[in-house]
Amino acid sequence: MESPFKGKTGIRRLINAFGYSMEGLKAAYQNEDAFRQETKLAILLIPLGIYLGHTGIEKAMMIGCVLLVIIVELLNSSVEATVDRISLDHHKLAKRAKDIGSAAVLISLINLAVVWGLVLFSH
Repeated sequence: MESPFKGKTGIRRLINAFGYSMEGLKAAYQNEDAFRQETKLAILLIPLGIYLGHTGIEKAMMIGCVLLVIIVELLNSSVEATVDRISLDHHKLAKRAKDIGSAAVLISLINLAVVWGLVLFSH
């Protein structure tokens, strides 16, 4: 069954999409420990990136890496919720999906550390 909101266009679609996005952020913050931790990290690192970056490119790279962690965590959380919705039984494909999502978050965190390290220690 298709969503009744699929046919919306223009400003109404944008308003609906924004509302759904806010609901998603709220749900992630309320239900996902990792998202709360990474949000707190972002609140610390984004202003620090603005302060420590010397050029606009450096600031953009540092902030972009922080936001990438948040994006990947949101996607990982959505995969986990979908897998859990389908079944809470232990299944090798469910484990694989969750492990791959977790690996994506790890890679985004490594990316953050590498970029911040390169920016901060190449001056």
